[in-house]
Amino acid sequence: MGKFRLTVIVIAATLLIGLIGVNLWRVFPPTRGGMSHPTTTTGVADIGGPFKLLDQDGKPVTEAMLKGKWSAVFFGYTFCPDVCPLTLQNLARTQGLLGDKARDLQIVFVTVDPARDTPAALKAYLASNGFPKNVIGLTGAPAAIEQAEKEYKVSAVKSGSGDDYTYSHTSVVYLMNPKGQFAAPLTASMTAQQNADQIRQAMQEY
Repeated sequence: MGKFRLTVIVIAATLLIGLIGVNLWRVFPPTRGGMSHPTTTTGVADIGGPFKLLDQDGKPVTEAMLKGKWSAVFFGYTFCPDVCPLTLQNLARTQGLLGDKARDLQIVFVTVDPARDTPAALKAYLASNGFPKNVIGLTGAPAAIEQAEKEYKVSAVKSGSGDDYTYSHTSVVYLMNPKGQFAAPLTASMTAQQNADQIRQAMQEY
């Protein structure tokens, strides 16, 4: 291969890597402590926003419920065969590892399947053994759920028909600070210990 051709390839590769890096920086700019998360041009996290839903007791709630406490917000559904129960079990272990700090964290489970997940169905599901204590389940009208999904950048795609259907949905747990702003992601690949470490770090830096 000639020097000129090799030089062109190297330059092209460098430009491509640079372009990818710029795009990633725009979506996940570096933040304090080395963590990254989506932000807007104002510096406010671009995840989360207003919602009007019902909790598992049928009580109306809004985004104001996130104020004053740390929150781990997760979107799923009670008929979920794997991701949802595994995530909730992992969050239960996270609660245990947080010790006294667990009192400062509320876990919020928002359904993507309001047709089946009534307040009563959520209440029974979240009482399952192995799930976190005192999880707040949220449901509501389809339009209200769609609005919440939009605010949290959640994708929920329905597959199947009749009563035999499933959802492919975003599996990230959103850690929100006491102002109701996005603080950090807790991903499906993270262990309970990593979750606890992430939460402690966010609390310390807040």
